[in-house]
Amino acid sequence: MTDAPSDIKLFSVEMANRALPLVRRIVDDIVAEHPRWKDLVARFELVAAGSRPEWGETPEMAKLRHGIDAAAERINGYVKELESVGCRLKGFEQGLVDFYGMHEGRLVFLCWQRGEAAVTYWHELDAGFTGRREITSEFVAAEAGEVAR
Repeated sequence: MTDAPSDIKLFSVEMANRALPLVRRIVDDIVAEHPRWKDLVARFELVAAGSRPEWGETPEMAKLRHGIDAAAERINGYVKELESVGCRLKGFEQGLVDFYGMHEGRLVFLCWQRGEAAVTYWHELDAGFTGRREITSEFVAAEAGEVAR
């Protein structure tokens, strides 16, 4: 069996599902804040494109930059909250989250996306969302066997 690095938290499917109420709230905050940040960035770029460097930063640009920084700080805070739970945000817009787990002696990701009722997918570390596979009863039984070892 491969040991997991000591700096990550390993989740069983059951543990990941128990963490979902908190993870769901944090992800909802991220998904709500991210479009606001993107909108502010786009508005800043439009204003900046219409100005000249020798004019310096206009009051409108400064206000937009402050808004961008504040939104980014909130998003980063939410991401840190997820990291403190032990999971990783993989998609700001779709609310994609991975939890580290073990399967057949190797480190994998248990995968959840906003809108899903539970953690019901997993994938190899290098596979990403397109490599998601359904968590079967055999997966859960093997997981229980690994914990018993």
